[in-house]
Amino acid sequence: MKVTVLSGGVGGARFTRGLLAHLAESAPGSQITVIANTGDDMWLHGVRVCPDLDTLMYTLGGAVHEQQGWGRREESSRVSQDLAAYGVGWDWFTLGDLDLATHLARTQWLREGLSLTETTARLCERWRLADQGVRLLPMSDQPVETHVRVDDGLIHFEEWWVRHRAALPAREFVQVGLAQAEPAPGVLEAIGEADAVLLPPSNPVVSVGTILAVPGVRDALTTTPAPVVGISPIIGGAAVRGMAAECLATIGVAASAEAVARHYGRRATGGVLDGWLVDTADAEAAEKLAADGWRTAVTDTLMRDVPHTARIAATLLNLV
Repeated sequence: MKVTVLSGGVGGARFTRGLLAHLAESAPGSQITVIANTGDDMWLHGVRVCPDLDTLMYTLGGAVHEQQGWGRREESSRVSQDLAAYGVGWDWFTLGDLDLATHLARTQWLREGLSLTETTARLCERWRLADQGVRLLPMSDQPVETHVRVDDGLIHFEEWWVRHRAALPAREFVQVGLAQAEPAPGVLEAIGEADAVLLPPSNPVVSVGTILAVPGVRDALTTTPAPVVGISPIIGGAAVRGMAAECLATIGVAASAEAVARHYGRRATGGVLDGWLVDTADAEAAEKLAADGWRTAVTDTLMRDVPHTARIAATLLNLV
């Protein structure tokens, strides 16, 4: 089975880990392509940082800090502490020592002329993702950075997200470089040749939404013969983690399972989805969507651990 996942960071990584566990039992030999959001990428301390790519790589490679959901397990921060003593960097965005090694390797290869796709493949070799049947792709090799327009001007998304915890009113999200971006090699093929395309419970605005905004990606989703199904990132009117509700408010979408589904839209009416999985708290939303022709399902979608997440993945694939 060929499965393609369009993913942000923590939520998408944890879902994909559960998907792997499910397919290992139900469909051994399956191939999974994960297309990652790179809109959160940035330069910091002279190195290229790719938060969502790294969270996916560490999680699927078994090295993630489980309590945080991002970064490396058994991390230290001596380099960042010493940089702070020089007055360099952001005290609200700390690069761990082990994590810094990843960024240094990526930056060296990028400066040697490798593309982000090639660099990502090299990094993933260490974590043996291919042994699990996983290929991790950036959405684009061209730099795309999400910025947020606040009252005082534009700031990088990570500053709005991490430093201000989305407390500053966001007027709009601006994807710098998006107009010049192209899908990375293999992205369109992974969508067009898949048996199923899955949208995990990643942020629908600044994660999955950014991937969909890369020229050509949305068209690929609307034309692929594969069913396209997704999981609501909203449970009972609230995001499980992160500030998805604040992001949705910025674009005028309510923080509800039904509203997010309608934001993505049904393929039969010009959107990108064929099916939508919601939490038991939102069963009424599933009924309303089903009445409008959507294929829906309801289950406990809170990803507590890998076995439970594997069951969530199984339910989502049943929609296929």
